[in-house]
Amino acid sequence: MAHLKTAIKRLQTSKKANLRNRARTSEIKTYEKKFRAAVAEGNKEAAVEFLKTTRSKLDKAAKVGTLHPNKVSNKKSQLDKLMNTLA
Repeated sequence: MAHLKTAIKRLQTSKKANLRNRARTSEIKTYEKKFRAAVAEGNKEAAVEFLKTTRSKLDKAAKVGTLHPNKVSNKKSQLDKLMNTLA
């Protein structure tokens, strides 16, 4: 257990950040699953909407440091390739 005041404060902020990052990552995964399900069904309208939302959330995660920008770029590329199978 931390004894210094700054160490205690750092633990608290780390816990908050961890919860925030887990929630953001979970939300991204949920939208990605919905997108993949829409592609599997062949529902292009829903797939376009979920892709747009997923890309936006991925960009936000990269911007605030939840995910590495390169990982986000790779994920967006994967999703775009999957979307092109519907076209």
